[in-house]
Amino acid sequence: GADLRHDMHCNIVTFKPGGVIPFVETHVMEHGLYVLEGKAVYNVNHDWVEVEAGDFLWLRAFCPQACYAGGPDDFRYMLYKDVNRHARLPFPGMQFGGSP
Repeated sequence: GADLRHDMHCNIVTFKPGGVIPFVETHVMEHGLYVLEGKAVYNVNHDWVEVEAGDFLWLRAFCPQACYAGGPDDFRYMLYKDVNRHARLPFPGMQFGGSP
């Protein structure tokens, strides 16, 4: 099972110029992005927002999002996500991410 003492993880995400999340997606957990390098437009809750190095975004659980890295340089951010803190879903007998 999961080690519940660990409740977050961080990754560095890099998009090459023209890179895209080609569809609006959501995640069950809230998460944050700290832009390390480059520029992009990020769709947050159906609004396109210009972001660049030094910007920080905090996205609520199930917030619709997408990204287009249209700049001449790589677009890189540090991604923080909650883990092991998911809300229980109201499906009798079903555990999150598994079978009954």
